[in-house]
Amino acid sequence: MPLMKFDVVEGRDDAQLNALLDAAHRAMVVAFEVPERDRYQIVNEHRPSRMIVEDTGLDIPRTKDVIIVSVTSRPRSEASKIKFYELLTHELHTHCNIQPSDVIVSIVINDDADWSFGNGRAQFLTGEL
Repeated sequence: MPLMKFDVVEGRDDAQLNALLDAAHRAMVVAFEVPERDRYQIVNEHRPSRMIVEDTGLDIPRTKDVIIVSVTSRPRSEASKIKFYELLTHELHTHCNIQPSDVIVSIVINDDADWSFGNGRAQFLTGEL
């Protein structure tokens, strides 16, 4: 159920994007304990001049491989979020050669009434999920 959006600089081929999405999903399944088929991912590609990702004073270097991962999810524990950050950067580095310094994550929390998976129904509220 978490919705993951990836903002990336254009230029990766389909195989690279699929590897990125698979790596992120593995981290999500483990950290947030979601079912394997619970997968909602969107990739937005931008020209280099359309993504400005500067350091916030932490002296973290960025490269052309930088990605911003936005996650919309039901409430998660602080521990599961930290685990997700660690697993995500590990998976992306291991399987996609993306440096941990190039991974920025933002998690937005919402509630059961904020989700409809189709058919005009709030499946978390109706008990369908």
